[in-house]
Amino acid sequence: MARPIQIRSTPERFGEPYARPEEGPTHEEIARRAYELWQARGRTHGRQEEDWLQAERELGMRRR
Repeated sequence: MARPIQIRSTPERFGEPYARPEEGPTHEEIARRAYELWQARGRTHGRQEEDWLQAERELGMRRR
């Protein structure tokens, strides 16, 4: 039998999905937008954290 998953109300580490959608964008939404940002700048490597944080900012503003 599988162990139950513990859900937290806020992410405890970078990149962990939010427990409730009303708290912010989902992990998948952020990942998708970060990927789009990466593609838009020519798929150059080394700026994944910057892309992720930019995606969080953009998506967070849309929900307000």
